[in-house]
Amino acid sequence: MIAIIDYGAGNLFSVQNALKRIGVESIITSDSEVLISADKLILPGVGAFPDAMRMLRGSGLIEVIQKESKEKPLLGICLGAQILFDKGYEFEETKGLGLIDGYVDKIVAPELKIPHMGWNDVRKINDSPIAIGVSDGSMVYFVHSYKIVTEERNIIFRSEYGQEIPALVNRGKVFGAQFHPEKSGDIGLKILQNFAALE
Repeated sequence: MIAIIDYGAGNLFSVQNALKRIGVESIITSDSEVLISADKLILPGVGAFPDAMRMLRGSGLIEVIQKESKEKPLLGICLGAQILFDKGYEFEETKGLGLIDGYVDKIVAPELKIPHMGWNDVRKINDSPIAIGVSDGSMVYFVHSYKIVTEERNIIFRSEYGQEIPALVNRGKVFGAQFHPEKSGDIGLKILQNFAALE
């Protein structure tokens, strides 16, 4: 069972519908006991970094997520991927969950439209079980104005949008997709399927 974490800032039902399409059982929950008993966790996120962390603090789930991510696979999606890092600089410096080394900063690309929105290709940087069957040049769907800054060893896929954008990241059992796998067609479903198969 995959638990989709409900803390007030995510596309919960679109993620659940994508999992349903690949035959994976999931539950949307804010109950810490359900998160503890789940096999895997998904942390969605839409909006701003400070607001997401404020809502997470209000939910009382930060310590549960930090502890459970050492024991079982966790996938952050979009803003949910960004808050996995040490801190973010959206509007103000805000402490993140600290599950992957790095930070989140504004995309600076004066010649391009911000937010980075729409389909873009990815290039593999490091191998990972979550990336099995996904080749260089695969297209995924992005909506974001801020980017992850982290060491190359933590990057599975990278995209280009006036600069290098980490698209899929990993440290230990923690994974983060800057793009929306639930909106990325067959490639996104494949990544979700790979995540569901992780031990």
